[in-house]
Amino acid sequence: MVARVVVAAPGSGHGKTTVAAGLMAALRAAGHRVSGHKVGPDFIDPGYHALATGRPARNLDPFLQGEDLLIPLLRHGARGADIAVIEGVMGLFDGALGTGGYASTAHVARLLDAPVVLVVDASAASRSVAATVLGFAHYDNRVRLAGVVLNKLGSQRHLDEIASALEATGVPLLGALYRNEEIHAPSRHLGLVPAAERAAEAERVLPSLAAWVRDGVDLAEIVRIASAAPALSAPPWEPSGVDGPRRTVAAAGGPAFTFRYTENIELLAACGIDVVDVDPLRDEALPDGCAGLYFGGGFPEVHAAELSANTSLRTEVAAAIGRGMPVSAECAGLLYLCQSLDGVPMAGAVPADAKMTARGKLGYRRAVAVEDNLLATAGQRVTGHEFHRTEVTPSHGAPAAWGWDRQLDGFASPTLHASYLHVHWAGYPELARRFAARVRARA
Repeated sequence: MVARVVVAAPGSGHGKTTVAAGLMAALRAAGHRVSGHKVGPDFIDPGYHALATGRPARNLDPFLQGEDLLIPLLRHGARGADIAVIEGVMGLFDGALGTGGYASTAHVARLLDAPVVLVVDASAASRSVAATVLGFAHYDNRVRLAGVVLNKLGSQRHLDEIASALEATGVPLLGALYRNEEIHAPSRHLGLVPAAERAAEAERVLPSLAAWVRDGVDLAEIVRIASAAPALSAPPWEPSGVDGPRRTVAAAGGPAFTFRYTENIELLAACGIDVVDVDPLRDEALPDGCAGLYFGGGFPEVHAAELSANTSLRTEVAAAIGRGMPVSAECAGLLYLCQSLDGVPMAGAVPADAKMTARGKLGYRRAVAVEDNLLATAGQRVTGHEFHRTEVTPSHGAPAAWGWDRQLDGFASPTLHASYLHVHWAGYPELARRFAARVRARA
């Protein structure tokens, strides 16, 4: 049995992340063991979930992982927890464009047979909020709207007006949260600033966030709703690999590299790989016995000058890759491996220069491996996600990692795979196994 509840909203900007993280923190403070999950490929919100729950961040995405894996991944991530809180993405019914809502919060809620709590920004309306809630309650009867939490209320009179209007909808009012300027997560070009970049401030605000939700939301009713969700029959997902001697892989971490899917690391561990964090901003050397590199996502463009100033690590990384040390790099990792980023020197392990651009690239991708390389075999197809505001200009021709929409992406060889594409390896465990096998072969 997995007690579970989905926190959704009519659209972006209603306060889903703040309320979801606050709910996780409040439940944890009340003595519950809480597992946090995020619908979609987002790598920023899960960082706040991990801070609130004290457990690893998790994503649930039918496009990246496949519909059949969602329940197993939920059960795996929620193992040992009393309740799973699942934060939605965008508006409740917003999914991949042109798919009829595939990979939306509603789609995931249906697959998980989970009740939905709708967070509504009430700052610019009163009785009209009830019309919004009524529409969401009846738009898709396969989605069970268990209640509503009003956010950004201005006064008791404001709350009373909305509450009286909500009575006619039959949707229970589960919480009323007033504006609180002390609880705020700053944003920049790709959304919220990651928790890892403002760890001290986020830790300081967490108790206030938990208290804000505790005082405004009926926690006992949320737990009751979550506990009433039907039992799930599919077994938990289990990371699996191949037997062999254990090897060490250095994974980029710290404020510049804040994202990698938790299950990717668990798959590497199952394949005999011990992942050791290295902060390219501060650490001057790779760990002893390092036999491979894993550079995930993040914001190296924000920290380009500091990354460049760490000449010692840049030089060692480039030399190790030049000697054939296996390296898997995703988005931010690709930028770090370039010759330069916004005009300052990077590792120089791939023949390209990177720079910030005015427009971002965001969306799901169906990609195919161009040829055999470190992670994939020629012709292998995967689903992934692209999210950045940079571009990479190759200085000369080199084999690409992936192809999609009649374009090529990244760089690849038998020992290197650097691409803008984020792939959730739970859906493609053979990628982790190929990487681990190459690491053992080069050790």
